[in-house]
Amino acid sequence: MIIAGVIIGVTTGQAPTGHAGMTEEEIIDLMVAEDENQALQLLYGLLIGVGFLLVLISFGARRKKGSAKRTEKKPAK
Repeated sequence: MIIAGVIIGVTTGQAPTGHAGMTEEEIIDLMVAEDENQALQLLYGLLIGVGFLLVLISFGARRKKGSAKRTEKKPAK
């Protein structure tokens, strides 16, 4: 997930830019492109964040070698 997020981030590249003297249609297209770019940034940010959390959880869930095993205590009668 981390790799997928980084790949999406690299492929989206730069934010769309406008220029002076744009027509109304070009302005609308620019606004749509900016919205799409913002959504992709959110997507790859979430992918990187979730992937990082999964890595942390996987390291925390490992059992250490030589650690004591848990045993259940039977209730006294």
